Amino acid sequence: MAQARKPWFAPKRYGYGAGLPIAWEGWAILIGYFASVIVMPRVLPPLVGFCVIMVLTAALLWICATRTAGGWRWRNGKD
Repeated sequence: MAQARKPWFAPKRYGYGAGLPIAWEGWAILIGYFASVIVMPRVLPPLVGFCVIMVLTAALLWICATRTAGGWRWRNGKD
């Protein structure tokens, strides 16, 4: 039997996407992303650093989309 995956992010009340993390895994991913965005431009050449940040951003968005409670959809505050 497949076990349901625990959500790491809360859904936004208004709009599309994820809100703040609700689990330690979500906070770890978010802190790691911000640390990488700060460090990468300082340790890599500009073009390589930019490409790495774009890949990390895509990975963050994918993780947020798959680990948000209720998924990503438009919300108007009435849900």
